[in-house]
Amino acid sequence: MFVSDFRKEFYEVVLNQRVLLLVASDVDALCACKILQALFQCDHVQYTLVPVSGWQELETAFLEHKDQFQYFVLINCGANIDLLEVLQPEEDLVFFVCDTHRPINVVNVYNETQIKLLVKQDDDLEIPAYDDIFRDDDEDSGNESDGSEPSGKRQRFEEEIVERTMKRRQRREWEARRQEILFDYEQYEYHGTSSAMMMFDLAWIMSKDLNDMLWWAIVGLTDQWVHDKITQMKYVTDIGALQRHVSRHNHRNGDEENSLSIDCMRIAFEYDLCLALYQHWSLYESLCNTCYTSASLKLWSVQGQKKLQEFFADMGLPLKQVKQKFHSMDISLKENLREMIEESANKFGMKDLRVQTFSIHFGFKNKFLASDVVYAASSLMENMEKDESGTDNFIKALDSLSRSNLDKLRQGLELAKKQLCAIQRTVASCICTNLVISQGPFLYCYLMEGTPDVKLFSRPVSLCLLSKYLLKSFICSTKNKRCKLLPMVMAAPMDVAQGTVVMVGIPPQTESSDKKNFFGRAFEKAAENTNSRTLHNHFDMSIIELKMEDRSKFLDALISLLS
Repeated sequence: MFVSDFRKEFYEVVLNQRVLLLVASDVDALCACKILQALFQCDHVQYTLVPVSGWQELETAFLEHKDQFQYFVLINCGANIDLLEVLQPEEDLVFFVCDTHRPINVVNVYNETQIKLLVKQDDDLEIPAYDDIFRDDDEDSGNESDGSEPSGKRQRFEEEIVERTMKRRQRREWEARRQEILFDYEQYEYHGTSSAMMMFDLAWIMSKDLNDMLWWAIVGLTDQWVHDKITQMKYVTDIGALQRHVSRHNHRNGDEENSLSIDCMRIAFEYDLCLALYQHWSLYESLCNTCYTSASLKLWSVQGQKKLQEFFADMGLPLKQVKQKFHSMDISLKENLREMIEESANKFGMKDLRVQTFSIHFGFKNKFLASDVVYAASSLMENMEKDESGTDNFIKALDSLSRSNLDKLRQGLELAKKQLCAIQRTVASCICTNLVISQGPFLYCYLMEGTPDVKLFSRPVSLCLLSKYLLKSFICSTKNKRCKLLPMVMAAPMDVAQGTVVMVGIPPQTESSDKKNFFGRAFEKAAENTNSRTLHNHFDMSIIELKMEDRSKFLDALISLLS
């Protein structure tokens, strides 16, 4: 059921209890977790934190801890499947689910006692009515007669048969309608309001919201935008809501300006360039490794590289300046840089180079944009350089969000640069060697074993980011108008020893795209029709693991399903 009063029905219930936090491996979940941890520390609530990267880990963590806890908080996992069926919990256990995955499973919505949903109800949820999905009547299958009664009884018996037949027909009709309603409701997967924003709202209601919490809410929302989970409209609306809180927390009057402490933290609204990590990189490398600019200028081609030189010439920026670290550039150039870049970008057909976002200042030296923190935390979470466990990476990423751990954040930024360069190299090689094939209803690309950086793309978030970059770049490079409207399926080797591949499906990249993804249901159906050995372990249904040998029959089934 939906929780309408977060304070009364959630926070005050767990206040004097021990709580188990089960947190998914994405940056929005990390930020929501940080806010909740801060609140729990404020009120001395005892909790245990367990990171979970998929359904299997969630089940294992639950089985390990179910005897010690009565209250479980699930962040960015658990809303889109029937939790009670998967976990089979005792009747006195309660689950609070704060999850952005949509659609929410109907059993979770209508369970009054054990499942409490901490989600924003004015998101257009379109949940089917209870009576359309659940029905209590059981037909009487008894009273079968041997046909030896007197005639009066026989007449009544015949009436009963007619009535029972009618009931069965109605039941069949209701079942068919139920299947149709559920199919329409569950057909598309999409994302709702950021969990970090929901947790910040809770802190705000209780007057315990701090500037740090507000920053984590901003990073949670920016994570949804960077990874293309929400529409531009939704992003702008949520930015507006957060902007009011930023003004409230960060207003400064004249006298105070002179007395800012050196380690003071302040958040500011920015209408900034959407160039990845440009303030911690060189302008040249940032332009080369940002998806939007790289795709628009077609930087994988010689022609594109020439265009880039022309772009810098148009701005009047010497190559010596743009190739050195951003903070080392001449101050005179940096003053009007945003306006200069935007003006030239418009001439080169890049009209969306500015974006509404927020920046954070720690003292006078350290300045980060919200997107910088998202890239850094994501890279730390999927770090492949050291063979550390997922939990170790999760804890590092969690630490990088604290202002006392700026060295971890910087480490994350360096990893993010490597990741973005790897993505750009892979996109260039896929396009130059024509690895993107049109399969009819969708585009398909498979990264061969032995491709440089292929190990990085065995991780789901990195593979999703790569497929989004590749789709945008392919759309800019192809002359085929039909291909520009197609979604994409991308696969990469996951575990060579076990012979598995990881496969992800993403929706079409059109201006009016509502970011709804139909591949989750399509993958399930294709696997069912072909008996392919698949593992649907990810919280995003549109990411699956598949046996290498089953790949071709699975793809054939997917093509015939979607044609």
